[in-house]
Amino acid sequence: MKGLVLTYGSDLQEDKERVFDAADTLELSLAAMAAMIADFTIDKAKMQAAAEMGFPTATDLADWLVRVLKKPFREAHHIAGSIVKRAEEMNVALDKMPLAEMQKIEPGITQDVFTVLTLEASVNSRMSLGGTAPARVKEQLVFWRGKLK
Repeated sequence: MKGLVLTYGSDLQEDKERVFDAADTLELSLAAMAAMIADFTIDKAKMQAAAEMGFPTATDLADWLVRVLKKPFREAHHIAGSIVKRAEEMNVALDKMPLAEMQKIEPGITQDVFTVLTLEASVNSRMSLGGTAPARVKEQLVFWRGKLK
């Protein structure tokens, strides 16, 4: 309140409309989400297929190049992009791409690269706080179940 002119107009009134609008929007969103998840079914095969589209493990490939081959990330990013482009031309996922094809782009790549190119390996490697690794997800489930009780 300090520093406001004597006739501040509607400065302190305009903020309330936004707060109430946000609360109304949140309430509607939560109701829609609750209704959506109440009766949905999960098709794991379709979810797996959808998750595999678009080369989601390309970053894992670049990280492997940095970690194992000691490439600078800018170079690893370029190599990974070239491999993704070749995989796209061949219409194969990165974990199904022949090692020889990858080695045409980067001769230092070994069979070991395939340990990081699956969706499972990618998800499991995300161990930072808030990551997608199953251990981290379980921690959050325990935390929020405790909060909601």
